[in-house]
Amino acid sequence: MANHLPQTSDSLSTQLKDITLQQFYKGINKAGASLIRTEADEISYHFHVMIRYELEKQLIDGSLSVSDIPSWWNEKYAAWLGVEVPDDKRGCLQDVHWSHGSFGYFPTYSLGSFYAAQLFAAAEDQDNTLRQSIGAGNTAPLLGWLRGHIHRHGRRYTSEELCQLATGKNLDIQFFLTYLLDKYNNIY
Repeated sequence: MANHLPQTSDSLSTQLKDITLQQFYKGINKAGASLIRTEADEISYHFHVMIRYELEKQLIDGSLSVSDIPSWWNEKYAAWLGVEVPDDKRGCLQDVHWSHGSFGYFPTYSLGSFYAAQLFAAAEDQDNTLRQSIGAGNTAPLLGWLRGHIHRHGRRYTSEELCQLATGKNLDIQFFLTYLLDKYNNIY
């Protein structure tokens, strides 16, 4: 973990007075359910995506009517996140995507996290000093790996083909789950 506490402390000296690096790290990686997708932590974020995906599927197949969206939304937030939705503004109307007709791509947000975890694991397999370099603030080795295995291909391959080419495996969510378990077991 790169120690950005000194730089942050320069700007927030009053708020971060007497805060240890471990306290800082735990604080910036707090996990807990929330109302707003864009403010969610990296664990519960994917439940927000799943709720939207399920809602969109049901709207498109006709099993959910537009008038039922607020109650359906509120039910899912209570059931999957344990969050009570106080109003539609912070509930089903919080995203601008639907107002301009953008449907069907919310799962790509989660897919990006899943691919990123697998790609990082592959990069680490090839350079066992990668995490140490990043911890010291040097991201050049990771950028070099990405340029050599991902960026140079542009849009030549589908995501799945590129994942197979770069990692030797099809997309496997286990890499993301391992990342989350490792990170949050050390925090909590």
